[in-house]
Amino acid sequence: MIIEWIAAYLALGAFVGFFAGLLGVGGGGIMVPMLTTMFAMQGFPPEHMVHLALGTSMAAIVMTSVSSLRAHHAHGAVRWDIVRRIAPGVLVGTFLGTFVASSVPTRPLAIFFACFMAYVSVQMILNVKPKPSRDLPGALGLAGVGTGIGVISALVAIGGGSLSVPFMTWCNVNMKNAIGTSAAIGLPIALAGAAGYLINGWTTGGLPEWSVGYVFLPALVLISVVSTFTAPLGAKLAHRLPVATLKKIFAGVLILLSAKMLHTVFAG
Repeated sequence: MIIEWIAAYLALGAFVGFFAGLLGVGGGGIMVPMLTTMFAMQGFPPEHMVHLALGTSMAAIVMTSVSSLRAHHAHGAVRWDIVRRIAPGVLVGTFLGTFVASSVPTRPLAIFFACFMAYVSVQMILNVKPKPSRDLPGALGLAGVGTGIGVISALVAIGGGSLSVPFMTWCNVNMKNAIGTSAAIGLPIALAGAAGYLINGWTTGGLPEWSVGYVFLPALVLISVVSTFTAPLGAKLAHRLPVATLKKIFAGVLILLSAKMLHTVFAG
């Protein structure tokens, strides 16, 4: 049985890394519903399953983000001017968001995750075009946007791609640059989120063995090891696909994930 779970975490890591590189989403949107289901099958405490999935996802996103960031930077797709201005708000918002998430019960938190993913999916499917005259806000405006992205990212354990990619394309940033820049933004989100979930779960009782705060170490290690290698493969493909295809893949993945999370919540 242990071998089966090791294989499952490794497979999840490969899938997460590939889509993180392809879409700049950090992988958390894929990991949370999958980990919630896997933790339920392993008999983890129901009241902590989603929090553990969120914390473990955030910690795993750290290595995935580094790998994805390097790959997109190699393609010259990262707008570092945007990263520098949005990162302070992202760090503060994500860290504070973990305290909010930790105080919310499992079921409402899972429902919020599913509804948010469904909303983002619809926005991408509708393919709302950015206004030609719209431009990126100034430093203060980007810091404010970063704070909002950080808070929501902490609540749903995403690398921010499902928020930052649509925002940047709305501000007339090229889609491929938006994906590459989102991969860079995902690193401070992951670092602040992982620290927040570790701190919030530190004194929580009844967590599974091998947990540090709301981070389940076996899943973290296995997912991170494989995703580090598969993220560059996804990033490479991202620079070969047309924009319309990227958006359809992005929306399709999020729809499947929202349906999976709703099934997990109501089946239990």
